[in-house]
Amino acid sequence: MKKKARELKDLISIGPAMLRDFELLGIRSVKELAKQDAKKLYAKLGRVAKQHQDICVLDTFEAAVAQAKNPRLAVEKCQWWWWSGERGSKTTRAGRNREWLETLDVEVLRASSWMRSG
Repeated sequence: MKKKARELKDLISIGPAMLRDFELLGIRSVKELAKQDAKKLYAKLGRVAKQHQDICVLDTFEAAVAQAKNPRLAVEKCQWWWWSGERGSKTTRAGRNREWLETLDVEVLRASSWMRSG
C-alpha cells in the first residue's frame, strides 16, 4: 500500500492563513516547499501582498520549510515559536539579525514600518 503524500495542510503550524499565503506565492505542494528558502518566501510575500508581514510569518515559513525538507524533523522544530527562539538567539544587541537583514530585498525593508521605526 502506497503512503499518502504529505500535503501543506498536514504540516504543523500551518493553518488557513498560511495556506492562503502559500497559494499567493505559488507553492502548491510539500515537494515544492522543500526547494524554497524561508527568508526569500517572507520577502516575496511582503512584495506580493504589498504590505509588511509580521516577523512570526518568517518563523512559520522556517518551520514549514524545515518540515518539508525533513519529514522526521524533531517535533519541537515543527512549531513556529521554536524558530522565533532561534532567530532571537542570533540577533545583535540592537535586536536585529544582520545575516537575516542582508538576505532580504531592500525594497521590502524600505516599505516596512519596522525599518522606519528602527
